[in-house]
Amino acid sequence: MPAPRHILITGASSGIGAALARHYAAPGVRLGLGGRDGARLDAVAADCRAKGAAVASAALDVTDRAAMRGWILAADDVRPLDLVIANAGIGGMGVDEDHARAIFAINVEGVLNTGYPALERMAARGGGQLALMSSLAGYRGLPDAPAYSASKAAVKSLAEAWRGAYAAAGVRVSVICPGFVATPMTEGGRFPQPFLIDADRAAGIIARGLSANRPRIAFPWQLALATWLLAALPPRLGDRIVRPRRRR
Repeated sequence: MPAPRHILITGASSGIGAALARHYAAPGVRLGLGGRDGARLDAVAADCRAKGAAVASAALDVTDRAAMRGWILAADDVRPLDLVIANAGIGGMGVDEDHARAIFAINVEGVLNTGYPALERMAARGGGQLALMSSLAGYRGLPDAPAYSASKAAVKSLAEAWRGAYAAAGVRVSVICPGFVATPMTEGGRFPQPFLIDADRAAGIIARGLSANRPRIAFPWQLALATWLLAALPPRLGDRIVRPRRRR
């Protein structure tokens, strides 16, 4: 499969998104980078330009449906998008309603606002690739982070469904399910983070998986296996394993 030459990434101002941008940056590559933090986004864009890539960055909010559609279609007009990575997302623990709604707005609506314009153009020309950022937390509802795990479960199911729905149109869809990656989202977390890996290593794993058109890119394998087994357990037994830490 030819390497993508025009790549659009949301949530590119830090973490996995920034690492992916730097990974793909090279002469002859055009990057469309979106993020909420303009200053950090500019720094990532500068790094990518230093590696020879052409970069168009935009500070925008993925929950703004009209702005996202306009940005993605404009980028595709300049040069057809080969790969779109809907990476933007936020985490959070607890059961606060306002924060739960913010998580769903960014993690789910943001993915819809990224995916639909990209799919529209890719399906019309019969080619392209879309990757959605889920999480191993999406394998099973976690009482310490109910909104986060539920939002990532929605993204996982959406990617799996879109892969089948758009296959006949020539569009490849993959879901990315990382475990713990050293990013601002996990920094300072007051909970165990087994098999923690750095963002650059995560970007390499993701890029290799996308190049192979893998339906699901779940890593590290040890934690992916553990979460898969957890999801397969009878619910009552699973409840005992994932009971809230604050009650232990």
